[in-house]
Amino acid sequence: MGTEPQLKFYNTLTREKVDFHPIDRENVRLYVCGPTVYDFAHIGNARPAIVFDVLFRLLRQVYGESHVTYVRNITDVDDKINLRALRDHPGLPLNQAIRLVTEKTETQYREDAIALGCLEPTAQPRATENIAQMIEIIEKLIAKGHAYQAAGEVLFDTKSMSDYGQLSKRNLEEQQAGARVAVDAHKKSAGDFVLWKLSDESEPGWESPWGRGRPGWHIECSAMSGHYLGDVFDIHGGGLDLIFPHHENEIAQSRCAHGTDVMANVWMHNGFLQVEGRKMSKSEGNFVTIYELLRTDKLGGRTWPGAVLRLAMLMTHYREPIDFSVKRLEEAERLLAKWPAADVGVATPDAAVVAALADDLNTVAAIQALHALAQAANADAGVLPIFAASAALLGLLPEKVEIDDAVVSEINRRVSARLELLKAKNFAEADKIREVLSAEGIQLKDGKDAATGERTTTWEVKR
Repeated sequence: MGTEPQLKFYNTLTREKVDFHPIDRENVRLYVCGPTVYDFAHIGNARPAIVFDVLFRLLRQVYGESHVTYVRNITDVDDKINLRALRDHPGLPLNQAIRLVTEKTETQYREDAIALGCLEPTAQPRATENIAQMIEIIEKLIAKGHAYQAAGEVLFDTKSMSDYGQLSKRNLEEQQAGARVAVDAHKKSAGDFVLWKLSDESEPGWESPWGRGRPGWHIECSAMSGHYLGDVFDIHGGGLDLIFPHHENEIAQSRCAHGTDVMANVWMHNGFLQVEGRKMSKSEGNFVTIYELLRTDKLGGRTWPGAVLRLAMLMTHYREPIDFSVKRLEEAERLLAKWPAADVGVATPDAAVVAALADDLNTVAAIQALHALAQAANADAGVLPIFAASAALLGLLPEKVEIDDAVVSEINRRVSARLELLKAKNFAEADKIREVLSAEGIQLKDGKDAATGERTTTWEVKR
Protein backbone atom coordinates (compact mmCIF):
# COMPACT_ATOMS: atom_id res chain seq x y z
CA MET A 1 0.00 0.00 0.00
CA GLY A 2 3.00 2.27 -0.18
CA THR A 3 4.00 4.63 2.57
CA GLU A 4 1.47 4.51 5.37
CA PRO A 5 0.19 7.81 6.78
CA GLN A 6 0.59 8.29 10.52
CA LEU A 7 -2.93 8.18 11.88
CA LYS A 8 -3.74 10.63 14.66
CA PHE A 9 -6.96 10.52 16.70
CA TYR A 10 -8.31 12.60 19.55
CA ASN A 11 -8.43 10.30 22.58
CA THR A 12 -11.24 11.24 24.96
CA LEU A 13 -9.47 9.31 27.73
CA THR A 14 -6.39 11.57 27.65
CA ARG A 15 -8.04 14.67 26.12
CA GLU A 16 -5.34 14.96 23.46
CA LYS A 17 -4.67 14.01 19.88
CA VAL A 18 -2.35 11.00 19.82
CA ASP A 19 -0.47 8.96 17.25
CA PHE A 20 -2.30 5.71 16.63
CA HIS A 21 -0.30 2.50 16.95
CA PRO A 22 -2.37 -0.69 16.71
CA ILE A 23 -1.80 -3.48 19.20
CA ASP A 24 -1.59 -5.95 16.30
CA ARG A 25 -1.16 -4.62 12.77
CA GLU A 26 -2.60 -7.89 11.45
CA ASN A 27 -5.85 -7.37 13.36
CA VAL A 28 -6.77 -3.76 14.13
CA ARG A 29 -9.82 -3.87 16.40
CA LEU A 30 -12.68 -1.35 16.63
CA TYR A 31 -15.84 -1.49 18.78
CA VAL A 32 -18.77 0.93 18.48
CA CYS A 33 -21.95 0.98 20.55
CA GLY A 34 -24.87 0.19 18.27
CA PRO A 35 -28.62 0.74 18.58
CA THR A 36 -31.09 -0.37 21.22
CA VAL A 37 -33.67 -1.90 18.91
CA TYR A 38 -37.00 -0.75 20.32
CA ASP A 39 -37.75 1.90 17.69
CA PHE A 40 -36.51 3.05 14.28
CA ALA A 41 -33.15 4.85 14.48
CA HIS A 42 -33.31 8.65 14.50
CA ILE A 43 -31.00 10.93 12.59
CA GLY A 44 -28.80 11.36 15.68
CA ASN A 45 -28.13 7.60 15.57
CA ALA A 46 -27.01 8.01 11.96
CA ARG A 47 -24.05 10.16 12.94
CA PRO A 48 -21.97 7.50 14.75
CA ALA A 49 -22.93 4.94 12.10
CA ILE A 50 -21.49 7.20 9.38
CA VAL A 51 -18.52 8.57 11.36
CA PHE A 52 -17.21 5.19 12.41
CA ASP A 53 -17.88 3.73 8.98
CA VAL A 54 -15.41 6.32 7.64
CA LEU A 55 -12.96 5.25 10.34
CA PHE A 56 -13.48 1.59 9.37
CA ARG A 57 -12.79 2.46 5.72
CA LEU A 58 -9.66 4.42 6.64
CA LEU A 59 -8.28 1.59 8.77
CA ARG A 60 -8.95 -0.89 5.94
CA GLN A 61 -7.19 1.44 3.50
CA VAL A 62 -4.10 1.71 5.70
CA TYR A 63 -3.82 -1.81 7.14
CA GLY A 64 -5.68 -3.89 4.55
CA GLU A 65 -9.31 -4.98 4.36
CA SER A 66 -8.66 -8.36 5.96
CA HIS A 67 -6.71 -6.86 8.86
CA VAL A 68 -9.47 -4.82 10.50
CA THR A 69 -12.21 -6.16 12.77
CA TYR A 70 -15.16 -3.84 13.36
CA VAL A 71 -17.81 -4.85 15.88
CA ARG A 72 -21.04 -2.88 16.32
CA ASN A 73 -23.45 -4.43 18.79
CA ILE A 74 -27.22 -4.75 18.85
CA THR A 75 -28.84 -4.16 22.25
CA ASP A 76 -31.92 -6.39 22.17
CA VAL A 77 -32.59 -6.71 25.91
CA ASP A 78 -33.72 -3.52 27.61
CA ASP A 79 -36.70 -2.28 29.60
CA LYS A 80 -37.62 0.11 26.77
CA ILE A 81 -37.91 -2.90 24.47
CA ASN A 82 -40.19 -4.63 26.99
CA LEU A 83 -42.50 -1.60 27.12
CA ARG A 84 -42.62 -1.30 23.33
CA ALA A 85 -43.41 -5.01 22.98
CA LEU A 86 -46.31 -4.71 25.44
CA ARG A 87 -47.62 -1.65 23.61
CA ASP A 88 -47.34 -2.98 20.07
CA HIS A 89 -48.26 -6.63 20.66
CA PRO A 90 -50.71 -6.86 23.57
CA GLY A 91 -51.92 -10.36 24.23
CA LEU A 92 -48.83 -12.11 22.88
CA PRO A 93 -46.39 -13.86 25.22
CA LEU A 94 -43.77 -11.24 26.12
CA ASN A 95 -40.79 -13.14 24.69
CA GLN A 96 -42.60 -13.52 21.35
CA ALA A 97 -43.62 -9.86 21.35
CA ILE A 98 -40.05 -8.77 22.15
CA ARG A 99 -38.69 -10.85 19.29
CA LEU A 100 -41.13 -9.24 16.84
CA VAL A 101 -40.06 -5.75 17.96
CA THR A 102 -36.32 -6.40 17.95
CA GLU A 103 -36.15 -8.30 14.66
CA LYS A 104 -38.18 -5.66 12.81
CA THR A 105 -36.19 -2.80 14.29
CA GLU A 106 -32.80 -4.42 13.77
CA THR A 107 -33.61 -5.21 10.14
CA GLN A 108 -34.68 -1.62 9.57
CA TYR A 109 -31.51 -0.28 11.21
CA ARG A 110 -29.33 -2.40 8.95
CA GLU A 111 -31.26 -1.30 5.87
CA ASP A 112 -30.97 2.34 6.95
CA ALA A 113 -27.22 1.98 7.49
CA ILE A 114 -26.78 0.47 4.02
CA ALA A 115 -28.83 3.29 2.50
CA LEU A 116 -26.49 5.76 4.23
CA GLY A 117 -23.51 4.16 2.48
CA CYS A 118 -22.20 2.23 5.48
CA LEU A 119 -20.32 -1.02 5.09
CA GLU A 120 -21.53 -3.98 7.12
CA PRO A 121 -19.35 -4.32 10.26
CA THR A 122 -17.32 -7.49 10.66
CA ALA A 123 -19.73 -8.62 13.38
CA GLN A 124 -23.03 -7.32 14.76
CA PRO A 125 -23.61 -9.41 17.89
CA ARG A 126 -26.91 -9.37 19.75
CA ALA A 127 -26.81 -8.92 23.51
CA THR A 128 -29.13 -11.90 24.00
CA GLU A 129 -26.58 -14.13 22.26
CA ASN A 130 -23.89 -13.21 24.81
CA ILE A 131 -25.60 -13.72 28.18
CA ALA A 132 -23.10 -16.43 29.17
CA GLN A 133 -20.20 -14.01 28.66
CA MET A 134 -21.96 -11.40 30.82
CA ILE A 135 -22.50 -13.89 33.65
CA GLU A 136 -18.82 -14.89 33.45
CA ILE A 137 -17.66 -11.27 33.85
CA ILE A 138 -20.03 -10.68 36.78
CA GLU A 139 -18.72 -13.80 38.52
CA LYS A 140 -15.16 -12.48 38.14
CA LEU A 141 -16.14 -9.09 39.55
CA ILE A 142 -17.77 -10.67 42.59
CA ALA A 143 -14.78 -12.95 43.16
CA LYS A 144 -12.38 -9.98 43.01
CA GLY A 145 -14.43 -7.86 45.41
CA HIS A 146 -15.71 -5.38 42.82
CA ALA A 147 -19.39 -6.40 42.93
CA TYR A 148 -21.96 -7.42 45.52
CA GLN A 149 -25.51 -8.76 45.77
CA ALA A 150 -28.28 -6.69 47.33
CA ALA A 151 -32.09 -6.62 47.08
CA GLY A 152 -32.25 -9.00 44.13
CA GLU A 153 -29.54 -7.20 42.18
CA VAL A 154 -25.83 -7.59 41.56
CA LEU A 155 -24.17 -4.17 41.65
CA PHE A 156 -20.72 -2.85 40.78
CA ASP A 157 -18.98 -1.28 43.77
CA THR A 158 -17.57 1.96 42.35
CA LYS A 159 -15.53 2.64 45.51
CA SER A 160 -13.62 -0.59 44.90
CA MET A 161 -11.94 1.03 41.89
CA SER A 162 -9.48 3.72 42.92
CA ASP A 163 -9.46 5.57 39.60
CA TYR A 164 -13.13 5.25 38.62
CA GLY A 165 -14.17 8.25 36.53
CA GLN A 166 -11.06 8.75 34.37
CA LEU A 167 -12.98 8.93 31.07
CA SER A 168 -15.61 11.46 32.11
CA LYS A 169 -13.32 13.20 34.63
CA ARG A 170 -16.12 13.00 37.19
CA ASN A 171 -15.04 12.90 40.81
CA LEU A 172 -17.07 10.20 42.56
CA GLU A 173 -16.88 11.84 45.97
CA GLU A 174 -18.08 15.19 44.63
CA GLN A 175 -20.90 13.47 42.78
CA GLN A 176 -22.09 11.78 45.98
CA ALA A 177 -21.63 14.88 48.11
CA GLY A 178 -23.83 16.91 45.80
CA ALA A 179 -26.90 15.21 47.32
CA ARG A 180 -28.68 15.30 43.96
CA VAL A 181 -28.26 11.56 43.43
CA ALA A 182 -30.56 9.60 45.71
CA VAL A 183 -28.86 6.58 47.26
CA ASP A 184 -31.07 3.49 47.04
CA ALA A 185 -31.18 1.75 50.39
CA HIS A 186 -29.55 -1.39 49.04
CA LYS A 187 -26.60 0.43 47.43
CA LYS A 188 -23.29 0.97 49.19
CA SER A 189 -22.71 4.19 47.20
CA ALA A 190 -24.84 6.40 44.98
CA GLY A 191 -22.71 5.69 41.92
CA ASP A 192 -22.97 1.89 42.17
CA PHE A 193 -24.69 0.47 39.10
CA VAL A 194 -26.58 -2.68 38.17
CA LEU A 195 -24.84 -5.64 36.60
CA TRP A 196 -27.73 -8.11 36.96
CA LYS A 197 -31.33 -7.76 38.13
CA LEU A 198 -33.97 -10.36 38.85
CA SER A 199 -36.90 -10.81 36.46
CA ASP A 200 -40.43 -11.70 37.44
CA GLU A 201 -42.61 -13.98 35.32
CA SER A 202 -43.77 -11.08 33.14
CA GLU A 203 -40.21 -10.07 32.22
CA PRO A 204 -37.58 -11.74 30.01
CA GLY A 205 -34.90 -13.55 31.95
CA TRP A 206 -32.08 -16.08 31.95
CA GLU A 207 -30.92 -18.46 34.63
CA SER A 208 -27.86 -17.30 36.56
CA PRO A 209 -26.06 -18.00 39.87
CA TRP A 210 -28.14 -15.13 41.34
CA GLY A 211 -31.51 -16.32 40.06
CA ARG A 212 -33.53 -15.83 36.91
CA GLY A 213 -32.81 -12.33 35.67
CA ARG A 214 -31.44 -10.05 32.98
CA PRO A 215 -28.28 -7.96 32.53
CA GLY A 216 -27.76 -4.29 33.14
CA TRP A 217 -27.05 -2.16 30.07
CA HIS A 218 -23.35 -1.53 30.66
CA ILE A 219 -22.30 -5.16 31.14
CA GLU A 220 -23.59 -6.04 27.68
CA CYS A 221 -20.93 -4.04 25.82
CA SER A 222 -18.14 -5.23 28.13
CA ALA A 223 -19.10 -8.82 27.35
CA MET A 224 -19.48 -8.40 23.59
CA SER A 225 -16.36 -6.29 23.06
CA GLY A 226 -14.29 -8.70 25.15
CA HIS A 227 -15.68 -11.78 23.43
CA TYR A 228 -15.05 -10.52 19.90
CA LEU A 229 -12.00 -8.27 20.36
CA GLY A 230 -10.21 -9.36 23.53
CA ASP A 231 -9.63 -7.89 26.99
CA VAL A 232 -7.83 -4.87 25.49
CA PHE A 233 -8.42 -3.59 21.97
CA ASP A 234 -7.52 -0.58 19.84
CA ILE A 235 -10.46 1.83 19.52
CA HIS A 236 -13.84 2.20 21.21
CA GLY A 237 -16.29 4.63 19.64
CA GLY A 238 -19.72 6.09 20.26
CA GLY A 239 -21.68 9.27 20.78
CA LEU A 240 -20.65 11.98 23.23
CA ASP A 241 -23.75 11.24 25.29
CA LEU A 242 -22.40 7.76 26.10
CA ILE A 243 -19.24 8.93 27.92
CA PHE A 244 -21.09 8.88 31.24
CA PRO A 245 -22.36 6.64 32.54
CA HIS A 246 -22.20 3.98 29.81
CA HIS A 247 -18.58 4.09 28.66
CA GLU A 248 -17.28 4.97 32.12
CA ASN A 249 -19.00 1.89 33.51
CA GLU A 250 -17.84 -0.32 30.64
CA ILE A 251 -14.26 0.62 31.52
CA ALA A 252 -14.82 -0.12 35.21
CA GLN A 253 -16.32 -3.55 34.56
CA SER A 254 -13.81 -4.65 31.94
CA ARG A 255 -10.67 -3.42 33.68
CA CYS A 256 -11.63 -4.81 37.07
CA ALA A 257 -12.74 -8.17 35.65
CA HIS A 258 -9.67 -8.66 33.46
CA GLY A 259 -7.08 -6.88 35.60
CA THR A 260 -5.99 -4.53 32.80
CA ASP A 261 -4.86 -0.91 32.83
CA VAL A 262 -7.17 0.04 29.97
CA MET A 263 -10.14 -1.43 28.12
CA ALA A 264 -9.38 0.30 24.81
CA ASN A 265 -6.30 2.34 23.95
CA VAL A 266 -8.23 5.09 22.17
CA TRP A 267 -11.74 6.38 22.91
CA MET A 268 -13.44 8.40 20.15
CA HIS A 269 -16.75 10.24 20.49
CA ASN A 270 -18.85 12.09 17.95
CA GLY A 271 -20.57 15.36 18.88
CA PHE A 272 -24.22 16.13 19.46
CA LEU A 273 -26.77 16.78 16.74
CA GLN A 274 -29.56 19.34 16.55
CA VAL A 275 -32.31 19.64 13.95
CA GLU A 276 -32.94 23.13 12.57
CA GLY A 277 -31.12 24.72 15.50
CA ARG A 278 -33.02 22.91 18.26
CA LYS A 279 -32.38 19.82 20.33
CA MET A 280 -34.20 16.95 18.69
CA SER A 281 -37.19 15.72 20.70
CA LYS A 282 -40.71 14.50 20.08
CA SER A 283 -42.10 17.33 22.21
CA GLU A 284 -40.37 19.86 19.92
CA GLY A 285 -41.90 18.20 16.88
CA ASN A 286 -38.49 17.86 15.20
CA PHE A 287 -37.80 14.21 16.01
CA VAL A 288 -37.01 12.55 12.69
CA THR A 289 -35.89 9.01 11.88
CA ILE A 290 -33.54 7.89 9.13
CA TYR A 291 -36.47 5.94 7.67
CA GLU A 292 -38.56 9.12 7.45
CA LEU A 293 -35.78 11.14 5.82
CA LEU A 294 -35.25 8.48 3.16
CA ARG A 295 -38.93 7.79 2.43
CA THR A 296 -41.21 10.62 3.58
CA ASP A 297 -41.55 14.41 3.49
CA LYS A 298 -40.86 14.81 7.24
CA LEU A 299 -38.00 17.29 6.69
CA GLY A 300 -38.16 19.88 3.94
CA GLY A 301 -41.30 18.45 2.36
CA ARG A 302 -39.44 15.78 0.37
CA THR A 303 -37.34 12.63 0.58
CA TRP A 304 -33.54 12.76 0.68
CA PRO A 305 -31.09 10.30 -0.94
CA GLY A 306 -28.79 8.43 1.42
CA ALA A 307 -25.69 9.96 -0.20
CA VAL A 308 -27.01 13.46 0.54
CA LEU A 309 -27.64 12.58 4.19
CA ARG A 310 -24.17 11.08 4.46
CA LEU A 311 -22.38 14.05 2.90
CA ALA A 312 -24.38 16.47 5.05
CA MET A 313 -23.10 14.64 8.12
CA LEU A 314 -19.47 14.62 6.95
CA MET A 315 -19.43 18.34 6.15
CA THR A 316 -18.86 18.96 9.89
CA HIS A 317 -15.94 17.51 11.86
CA TYR A 318 -17.15 14.51 13.83
CA ARG A 319 -16.25 16.00 17.23
CA GLU A 320 -18.13 19.24 16.58
CA PRO A 321 -21.86 19.75 17.18
CA ILE A 322 -23.91 19.62 14.02
CA ASP A 323 -27.08 21.43 13.02
CA PHE A 324 -28.94 19.12 10.68
CA SER A 325 -31.08 21.39 8.54
CA VAL A 326 -32.80 21.56 5.18
CA LYS A 327 -30.27 24.23 4.17
CA ARG A 328 -27.39 21.82 4.95
CA LEU A 329 -29.06 19.02 2.98
CA GLU A 330 -29.59 21.29 0.00
CA GLU A 331 -25.94 22.36 0.14
CA ALA A 332 -24.82 18.73 0.16
CA GLU A 333 -27.13 17.92 -2.73
CA ARG A 334 -25.75 20.78 -4.84
CA LEU A 335 -22.21 19.65 -4.13
CA LEU A 336 -22.92 16.04 -5.12
CA ALA A 337 -24.54 17.24 -8.35
CA LYS A 338 -21.19 18.76 -9.39
CA TRP A 339 -19.30 15.51 -8.97
CA PRO A 340 -18.77 13.20 -11.94
CA ALA A 341 -20.19 9.69 -12.16
CA ALA A 342 -17.45 7.08 -11.81
CA ASP A 343 -16.95 3.41 -11.01
CA VAL A 344 -14.65 2.22 -8.24
CA GLY A 345 -11.54 0.65 -9.75
CA VAL A 346 -8.09 -0.18 -8.47
CA ALA A 347 -6.70 3.33 -8.21
CA THR A 348 -5.22 4.61 -4.94
CA PRO A 349 -7.10 7.42 -3.16
CA ASP A 350 -5.65 10.89 -3.44
CA ALA A 351 -2.93 11.61 -0.86
CA ALA A 352 -4.60 14.85 0.26
CA VAL A 353 -7.87 13.04 1.03
CA VAL A 354 -6.07 10.30 2.95
CA ALA A 355 -3.96 12.83 4.85
CA ALA A 356 -7.07 14.74 5.92
CA LEU A 357 -8.75 11.61 7.24
CA ALA A 358 -5.52 10.50 8.93
CA ASP A 359 -5.64 13.73 10.94
CA ASP A 360 -8.44 12.78 13.37
CA LEU A 361 -10.96 12.04 10.60
CA ASN A 362 -10.95 15.58 9.24
CA THR A 363 -13.77 14.97 6.79
CA VAL A 364 -14.18 18.71 6.18
CA ALA A 365 -10.69 18.94 4.67
CA ALA A 366 -11.17 15.59 2.93
CA ILE A 367 -14.34 16.80 1.20
CA GLN A 368 -12.58 20.00 0.12
CA ALA A 369 -9.80 17.92 -1.44
CA LEU A 370 -12.38 15.59 -3.00
CA HIS A 371 -14.25 18.52 -4.55
CA ALA A 372 -11.02 19.79 -6.10
CA LEU A 373 -10.50 16.30 -7.56
CA ALA A 374 -14.05 16.34 -8.92
CA GLN A 375 -13.39 19.62 -10.72
CA ALA A 376 -10.19 18.18 -12.17
CA ALA A 377 -11.98 14.97 -13.20
CA ASN A 378 -14.71 16.96 -14.94
CA ALA A 379 -12.00 18.54 -17.08
CA ASP A 380 -9.77 15.47 -17.46
CA ALA A 381 -11.22 11.93 -17.52
CA GLY A 382 -7.79 10.61 -16.55
CA VAL A 383 -8.38 11.89 -13.01
CA LEU A 384 -11.64 9.92 -12.69
CA PRO A 385 -10.10 6.75 -11.19
CA ILE A 386 -8.37 8.71 -8.43
CA PHE A 387 -11.55 10.67 -7.75
CA ALA A 388 -13.57 7.45 -7.58
CA ALA A 389 -11.14 5.80 -5.15
CA SER A 390 -11.11 8.91 -2.98
CA ALA A 391 -14.90 9.22 -2.96
CA ALA A 392 -15.21 5.54 -2.09
CA LEU A 393 -12.92 6.07 0.91
CA LEU A 394 -15.57 8.45 2.23
CA GLY A 395 -18.38 6.07 1.29
CA LEU A 396 -19.74 8.40 -1.37
CA LEU A 397 -19.57 6.09 -4.40
CA PRO A 398 -21.44 2.87 -5.22
CA GLU A 399 -19.60 -0.32 -4.49
CA LYS A 400 -20.34 -4.01 -4.02
CA VAL A 401 -21.98 -4.62 -0.67
CA GLU A 402 -22.07 -7.80 1.38
CA ILE A 403 -25.35 -7.78 3.27
CA ASP A 404 -26.81 -9.93 5.97
CA ASP A 405 -29.01 -12.92 5.06
CA ALA A 406 -31.92 -11.45 7.04
CA VAL A 407 -31.73 -8.20 5.04
CA VAL A 408 -31.54 -10.15 1.76
CA SER A 409 -34.63 -12.14 2.77
CA GLU A 410 -36.54 -8.96 3.60
CA ILE A 411 -35.63 -7.37 0.26
CA ASN A 412 -36.66 -10.55 -1.60
CA ARG A 413 -39.97 -10.56 0.27
CA ARG A 414 -40.77 -7.01 -0.85
CA VAL A 415 -39.64 -7.71 -4.43
CA SER A 416 -42.00 -10.71 -4.52
CA ALA A 417 -44.83 -8.63 -3.05
CA ARG A 418 -44.29 -6.05 -5.80
CA LEU A 419 -44.46 -8.75 -8.49
CA GLU A 420 -47.80 -9.91 -7.08
CA LEU A 421 -49.09 -6.33 -7.16
CA LEU A 422 -47.99 -5.99 -10.79
CA LYS A 423 -49.83 -9.21 -11.67
CA ALA A 424 -52.94 -7.75 -10.04
CA LYS A 425 -52.38 -4.52 -12.04
CA ASN A 426 -52.07 -2.53 -8.81
CA PHE A 427 -49.38 -0.35 -10.29
CA ALA A 428 -49.63 2.45 -7.74
CA GLU A 429 -48.77 0.19 -4.79
CA ALA A 430 -46.08 -1.59 -6.83
CA ASP A 431 -44.47 1.75 -7.60
CA LYS A 432 -44.45 2.63 -3.91
CA ILE A 433 -42.41 -0.48 -3.14
CA ARG A 434 -39.96 0.38 -5.94
CA GLU A 435 -39.60 3.93 -4.61
CA VAL A 436 -38.97 2.79 -1.03
CA LEU A 437 -36.37 0.25 -2.16
CA SER A 438 -34.71 2.87 -4.34
CA ALA A 439 -34.46 5.21 -1.34
CA GLU A 440 -32.71 2.40 0.51
CA GLY A 441 -30.18 2.04 -2.29
CA ILE A 442 -31.80 -1.03 -3.86
CA GLN A 443 -32.11 -0.82 -7.66
CA LEU A 444 -34.68 -3.08 -9.34
CA LYS A 445 -34.36 -4.44 -12.88
CA ASP A 446 -37.49 -5.88 -14.48
CA GLY A 447 -37.39 -8.50 -17.22
CA LYS A 448 -39.09 -11.64 -18.54
CA ASP A 449 -38.29 -15.30 -18.14
CA ALA A 450 -37.17 -16.50 -21.58
CA ALA A 451 -38.85 -19.89 -21.14
CA THR A 452 -42.17 -18.94 -19.52
CA GLY A 453 -42.56 -15.31 -20.51
CA GLU A 454 -43.37 -14.41 -16.91
CA ARG A 455 -42.25 -11.10 -15.44
CA THR A 456 -39.08 -11.31 -13.31
CA THR A 457 -37.22 -8.82 -11.16
CA THR A 458 -33.61 -8.79 -10.05
CA TRP A 459 -32.02 -6.28 -7.68
CA GLU A 460 -28.65 -4.89 -6.68
CA VAL A 461 -27.37 -2.50 -4.05
CA LYS A 462 -26.30 0.94 -5.18
CA ARG A 463 -24.70 3.48 -2.87
